[in-house]
Amino acid sequence: MPLPILLGVTFPIMVFLTLYSVWPTFRWFILSLDLVPVTAIQAWRFGGLGFLALYAYGILPGHFAWPAGLGDMAIGASAVWVAWALSRRPQFASSRSFAIWNLLGIVDLVVAVGVGAASSGLGLGEYGEITTGPMARMPLVLVPGFLVPCFIMLHLTALIQAQRLIMSGGFWQTGFSR
Repeated sequence: MPLPILLGVTFPIMVFLTLYSVWPTFRWFILSLDLVPVTAIQAWRFGGLGFLALYAYGILPGHFAWPAGLGDMAIGASAVWVAWALSRRPQFASSRSFAIWNLLGIVDLVVAVGVGAASSGLGLGEYGEITTGPMARMPLVLVPGFLVPCFIMLHLTALIQAQRLIMSGGFWQTGFSR
């Protein structure tokens, strides 16, 4: 069960990175996306609250639901403020804060998928033991199989654009002028 989910998460991201590397039209498209909506859409991750609800109802184990839910909620809630900062000051995209926020968003998703995959096989035979097995069935399989790759690709898009901004004359915003 973890292998199909792992492939479902990694394959779209590998395709994304490959297309970005070899197809100039796709690269142009990614670089032309407006970072405000690319960032603001991460607010949907506040829906990670649902993992906590599924834990409360005994559907998902706490060792998965708590970190996955709280991490998603933190990124989702902060996405509004990060998008607002970008809309007020587009050069915020070249800040360390912006890069760190995007990296934390990716790390949260990678950790959640890793813990979820590991937890799917932790049931050692105890009847009624709660695992992440429901994450491999509809409709929850859409989270690791669709939403996680989409959110990672959005974070990568933001980081790629930030790097391009820095390389084209921008710099990390440290409060000091160059």
